[in-house]
Amino acid sequence: MTDASNLQPGPLEDRHRALGASFAEFGGWLMPVSYAGTVSEHAATRNAVGLFDVSHLGKALVRGPGAAEFVNAAFTNDLRRIGPGKAQYTLCCNDSGGVIDDLIAYYVDDDEIFLVPNAANTAAVVAALQAAAPSDLTITNLHRSYAVLAVQGPRATEVLAALGLPTDMDYMGYSDAAYAGTRVRVCRTGYTGEHGYELLPPWEAAGAVFDALVEAVSDAGGQPAGLGARDTLRTEMGYPLHGHELSAEISPLQARCGWAIGWKKEAFFGRNALLEEKQAGPRRLLRGLRTVGRGVLRPGLTVLDDGAMVGVTTSGTFSPTLQVGIALALIDTQAEVQDGQHVTVDVRGRAVDCEVVRLPFIEPKTR
Repeated sequence: MTDASNLQPGPLEDRHRALGASFAEFGGWLMPVSYAGTVSEHAATRNAVGLFDVSHLGKALVRGPGAAEFVNAAFTNDLRRIGPGKAQYTLCCNDSGGVIDDLIAYYVDDDEIFLVPNAANTAAVVAALQAAAPSDLTITNLHRSYAVLAVQGPRATEVLAALGLPTDMDYMGYSDAAYAGTRVRVCRTGYTGEHGYELLPPWEAAGAVFDALVEAVSDAGGQPAGLGARDTLRTEMGYPLHGHELSAEISPLQARCGWAIGWKKEAFFGRNALLEEKQAGPRRLLRGLRTVGRGVLRPGLTVLDDGAMVGVTTSGTFSPTLQVGIALALIDTQAEVQDGQHVTVDVRGRAVDCEVVRLPFIEPKTR
């Protein structure tokens, strides 16, 4: 069990406790896992709106002459596809093609790129950039400079409008706005598959923004949601989570994130290894598993086809939307497992029948 005294607190811990939250460790941070129950919070997000505190996510800034050009030569996706006012999902890889982290890059201008990596990997991303950066660029770790609040669900626009915040940007577009005397960055991003936004207020101003959002979310028929619901929501969408579907040993190709690689670019971290893997074909691929009958799947379980091991689950949960157990699994490509085929998963010595399904488990609404 993790010693809570060694975990970093977010900017809103007192407010979460007042709302009755239970807590857990996420990437070295003490964060709310649930308030009224994961299933209730999951359903609120799918049907109305959920409010998530994800301030444990990292923040970093690359600034100086040619910052965008430098970041484009470091991360996999092609920043030339976007411009100021847009954000992009991308990956920071190692020389062997494994993933140091997946993150969001905000294109401020040619000389400034704002980054939101995962909590546990922020220092590693910053270090990788600093090791490669020219002397006239600065890469700054801003982990505790900004909070991150996610408003997700079909009534998310209504919630932001109640605060006078912008809502008319395209998917992966962002806008900087004023609220309660401070600047808040609002982006049409999310990790749930629902229409939604992520807000980045200054760390010290997060309380006022959060309080207003709690009231507006309640008025819209929603509720605060913890990171337990965030995990069930993203698993239903088949979205990868670093440390599960992506890691230093799991490449973007294996996790079906090849769409986030600018293959025509001349340079990015891990390019040679990823080109070789693309040519040879990945040795395993991310697939969806849905239980047939009873059974709840968890990470790290063996997947078998006719008694032979063909893969391992990377994430697993009960789907509140589908009312069945679901999992993400890396399946060996040589096994030639097909969608619609049945496999078994070893759950503590019990063989659970599962159908292999095409991801996502449910259709996204983010666009």
